[in-house]
Amino acid sequence: MVELTGDGGKHSNALQSELMTVYLAYAEDEQRQHYLALKVSQGTSLYEALGKAGWLERFAALAKWCEQAVNVTTPTAKRWHVGIYAQKQPLNYLLQPFDRIEVYRSLSADPMSQRKNKSRG
Repeated sequence: MVELTGDGGKHSNALQSELMTVYLAYAEDEQRQHYLALKVSQGTSLYEALGKAGWLERFAALAKWCEQAVNVTTPTAKRWHVGIYAQKQPLNYLLQPFDRIEVYRSLSADPMSQRKNKSRG
């Protein structure tokens, strides 16, 4: 399909340059992992990208957590569920091109304790 803008395509090219690609990753559990590449406008927040990706509708627990954390500006270490490239970020973090949004799940057991138990057994 060809888009006619009347400006020789300049408007369409300007819109394209304002969009950037970001990636989303969420390991719901060992068997269910979700990955997505998403085009967003410059100035899009981490929270807005989660919504645009449909993940707030798809994952009720994530949506509930986001509602509680939306106004938090400093992520808390153990209870934070989102970040960019393994760095916890507030939901108002403004995305950069090619950022990887990661959704963290709560661990059922401490990985260090699990390793110790395996080495003893």
